[in-house]
Amino acid sequence: MTLNQTNTDEALGRLKRPVLLTHAGLWAERILRAFWPLMAAILLVLAALMAGLQDVLAVELVWGGIVASVAALIATAILGARRFVAPRRAEAVDRLDRTLPGRPITAIADAQIVGAGDTASERVWAAHVERMAERTKGAGPVAPNLRLAERDPYALRYVALLAFVMAALFGSVWRVASIADVAPGAGSQALAAGPSWEGWVEPPDYTGRPSLYLNDIDAESLTVPAGSTITLRFYGEIGALTLDETVSGRIGELPPATDPAQDFTAIQEGRVAINGPGGRGWDIRILADAPPEIEPIDDLERTVGGEFRQPFLARDDYGVVSGTAEIARDLGAVDRRYGLAVEPEPRAPVTLDLPMTITGDRREFEETLIDDLAQHPFAGLPITLTLLAEDAAGQTGASAPAQAILPARRFFDPLAAAVIEQRRDLLWSRENAPRVSSMLRAISHRPEAIFDSETTYLKLRVVLRRLEAAFTYASVSDALQEEVAQALWDIAIDIEEGTLSNALERLRRAQDRLSEAIQNGATDEEIAELMQELRDAMQDYMRQLAEQAGEEGQNEMAENQEMQELSGDQLEEMLQRLQELMEQGRTEEAQALLDQLRQMMENMQIAQGQQGEGQQGEGQQAMEGLAETLRQQQGLSDEAFRDLQEQFGQNQQGQQGQQGQQGQEGQQGQAPQGQQPGQGQGQPQGPGQPGQPGQNQGPGNQQGGQQSLADRQQALRQELQRQQQSLPGAGTPEGDAAREALDRAGRAMDGAEEDLRNEDFAGALDNQSEAIEALREGMRELGEAMAQQQGQPGQQGEAVGEANPLGQRDPLGREAGRNGRLGTDEQLLQGDDVYRRARELLDEIRRRSGEQSRPDVELDYLRRLLDRF
Repeated sequence: MTLNQTNTDEALGRLKRPVLLTHAGLWAERILRAFWPLMAAILLVLAALMAGLQDVLAVELVWGGIVASVAALIATAILGARRFVAPRRAEAVDRLDRTLPGRPITAIADAQIVGAGDTASERVWAAHVERMAERTKGAGPVAPNLRLAERDPYALRYVALLAFVMAALFGSVWRVASIADVAPGAGSQALAAGPSWEGWVEPPDYTGRPSLYLNDIDAESLTVPAGSTITLRFYGEIGALTLDETVSGRIGELPPATDPAQDFTAIQEGRVAINGPGGRGWDIRILADAPPEIEPIDDLERTVGGEFRQPFLARDDYGVVSGTAEIARDLGAVDRRYGLAVEPEPRAPVTLDLPMTITGDRREFEETLIDDLAQHPFAGLPITLTLLAEDAAGQTGASAPAQAILPARRFFDPLAAAVIEQRRDLLWSRENAPRVSSMLRAISHRPEAIFDSETTYLKLRVVLRRLEAAFTYASVSDALQEEVAQALWDIAIDIEEGTLSNALERLRRAQDRLSEAIQNGATDEEIAELMQELRDAMQDYMRQLAEQAGEEGQNEMAENQEMQELSGDQLEEMLQRLQELMEQGRTEEAQALLDQLRQMMENMQIAQGQQGEGQQGEGQQAMEGLAETLRQQQGLSDEAFRDLQEQFGQNQQGQQGQQGQQGQEGQQGQAPQGQQPGQGQGQPQGPGQPGQPGQNQGPGNQQGGQQSLADRQQALRQELQRQQQSLPGAGTPEGDAAREALDRAGRAMDGAEEDLRNEDFAGALDNQSEAIEALREGMRELGEAMAQQQGQPGQQGEAVGEANPLGQRDPLGREAGRNGRLGTDEQLLQGDDVYRRARELLDEIRRRSGEQSRPDVELDYLRRLLDRF
């Protein structure tokens, strides 16, 4: 028992410090929970006093604040006293005991009741107490729970703390004593001390100049920035000190000159004087804030895509804060011919935000405005460009209007350029709608000769029908004008760029665009962009030839002497020479060199085609079958379009009668191909005659003709299903993509068949166009699947290539890839391309950073990019 008592005393002795600290934590916890409103009120009162509110507010408001503050302090103190419960030591012991395993403090304080007097039981109890005493060795003080979120859901305590910290930083603790000046009798003490004054001059924030304390300035004259605020405070007997100033220019009702608080803004030169005991005066000179200046540095630059760049210089004595560019149409410089002969529709000038420097000094900086207005109605027309800059004072400076041609996208395809010209005329004035319709019908008179895509031609016909219906039966609305303009733009892009899935087609298009630029003239920037397009297309074409050579075997390439091998340096030398000739204006020599380069590429294509003869297999048969299906579907689409034209011609004649418009209706009924003269034109009609040649046989025959066209569509769908059963490339991603595309084509054919049976020719044309595009996509994917399968088997091609002198080089003379790779990474991207691409990215980032309408998050991200790069 003595040993047990000794262990208990030692354990309780070790617990004195943890219990004491836990008890202190309980006090802090109870006090904070009960009196946090009182603490917040005290902090708010101190913040107000340290900030000097009692010195600037009226005496009545100060007394009201004193009463409210005292009431708040009393109320929060009473509330805290009612909530506060002093913690006892037993509560601290209990909290500490609950943190220990098995609650050992309670165990060692207990007394044995059961088994007392029994030796064995007492030994067991002693062992238990000893074990519990050992557990108390790890006891530590329990941290108090000071979280008040549940009691202060609006975080008022943080508001009070923030106000106190701000007052401590920007105020003064000595201002607290000035609250005694509002007490009764305080004025007599001030009178006894005599009158005094204080004054400050605070320049506008944007000037960055420091404030001036007038009591420390003994000079007779003082120079301050325009817009500076002068603050004066008079102390002592009212009337002992008066103000006399001529710098504010104030008129009308003014405060008395004896008012103890005087505040005014210096906007003109004059004098400020304090009359009375201890008074002083100054001659004020105004440092004028000059308006900002801005001017373009160079002429407007443009690219082939229509993007323009305008570098400019802006300066201001205190810094430019924002700027805009105003682009207005210069009607006096427009060549008023053709579609521009009519009076234009009024259009508001275009306003663009100028990019501002982020890391540099805005007092003088250079930046570049980058934007793309290629689709705007002003594109390609004479304009005046005016740059505007604004400073922090709200002053605006403008540059002299600069005359220029608003850059537009260059269309090198003649058909695309013609469509864009008609789009420009339509946006110039809606009165041009009939002329635009006639011109578009004239340039698309023979679609089979000038349109590479039936879909593009059908889109143009749909646009024409909508436009003609609008100006014939109603008027062209603003919405329709914008819709047709957008549709014509999309059609021109399709014609210019097309859907070139073959590397040779992309190469030929790049060569044609470059040839057109040689003939019509182009800027250095356009030449550089077109030459880069030619380089990229040629690189893709040569890579495709290298891949085909690897698939078909290197021995056959060695046997074919038509295949020309050019080193990469020789080809690059030719391209550089071509670019130099174009930039020097030597068009004939440039065209001759381009024709020579074109012939080389054609010879390489012919040689490559000769290699593949006799290698037709199952995949090639499938491709030929799909090609035949595609041709038949295109033929069905043409026939359905002719039926739609005939139906449209009937509707036009039934509504217009015989009003002398046979010529226009005949133009509307022009078929894409193979239509006889007279079809779709107005005919003298008798009762019961439709007025269409060949369509007056009666409803039964007409329905039978449409049924025959629908049956042919159904038969073509069944043929496609048969072809899908024997497609190669099963299980590969390309083969699965080909089957999915052909499934879409089949569904579109089913829809076209149903539309034909319902005489919905417009819907049938849409479904047929979708089927054509899906067939083309399926053929592309199938071709890739066949190429993958031919490149997979074994390593035979590699072994053969090692024995062939040409086997390890591609048509550019570069080393081929190893381990079965097709192509190489050698000399793929030269240094000039890297710098050009980096410059384009930086210009685009600058352009976007100048658009103030973008979200703040995006603008912040763009600024960080500019800071870094």
